[in-house]
Amino acid sequence: MSEVQSSRFKVQSWELPTPGPWPLTPIVALALLLGVAIITGPVWATLQIQDDRGQTISLAAPPQRIVSLYGGLTETLVALGVGDRIAARIQGDETLKNLPTVGTHLQPNVEMILALKPDLVVQGGVPKGMPALKRLETEGVPVAMFAPRDFPGLFSMIQRLGVINGRADAAAALNRKMEDRLQEVARRVAHLKPPRVFFEVRYHNLLAAGRGSMVNDIIHRAGGVNIIDSHQKLAPFGLEALIQAQPEVYIIQQGAMNRSPEDIYQRPYFQELRAVKDRRVLVVEESLFSRPGPRSAEAVELLARFLHPHVWGK
Repeated sequence: MSEVQSSRFKVQSWELPTPGPWPLTPIVALALLLGVAIITGPVWATLQIQDDRGQTISLAAPPQRIVSLYGGLTETLVALGVGDRIAARIQGDETLKNLPTVGTHLQPNVEMILALKPDLVVQGGVPKGMPALKRLETEGVPVAMFAPRDFPGLFSMIQRLGVINGRADAAAALNRKMEDRLQEVARRVAHLKPPRVFFEVRYHNLLAAGRGSMVNDIIHRAGGVNIIDSHQKLAPFGLEALIQAQPEVYIIQQGAMNRSPEDIYQRPYFQELRAVKDRRVLVVEESLFSRPGPRSAEAVELLARFLHPHVWGK
């Protein structure tokens, strides 16, 4: 048995010994006569990873029909070169628009998924979607859940997706490319004073990105500091507290959670914010910043250029 293993994923294979040419013994002749295969090479290979629930997922071969229940996972699978294996997506996932949809990330349609006969379902760590995952597992469908909240978690997710899809080398190459981009940003922003940043997830009933989110690591690596102290992924934040905190930079995400945010320069009381007075407001794509995936390093670069334009050039 040969084994390649890390702390979170491994690939195992078993092989029988392969001696020289076999003599045509009576047993071999009988096997040939009866049409019984004599195996002389690999018997099977197991692709095995552990997801972010701590569950072990083992497949005998790379999956050929994948249902993706999170847009960032769809993007990652495409980046790994297995987009043609994806059989369905969720509503709002625009990566592969020609694919059928199977509900939302909060409420995936189990019956539709089962009808597609997937050999792997991947989900993005949405708690409300967990009952659907359990039902799928009860029906014998392999399910892997990933919930990265920072770049180390993202790199681990990419590598594990590479392993389970037989694309470990492609995953390692993708991670190296992203790490190179992050290192270049880190070199440029080192020793610079980090501006205090507020990231708006939703305007009405103001919701901010907390320190338990991918956005927090993006802000940090871009050379800023998140003003939200909460270690949750999302944190409610009142207008009075926002005015008291006085962020130097205000970022507004636009997407499914914040479809049509009002112009910040027209919002009541927002003119009292330092970031608004200094016109240091940036509107960003929600899927780029809040969806961990192969474009997350691009989000760091974009934000770093906004926070520290003098070291990037305009």
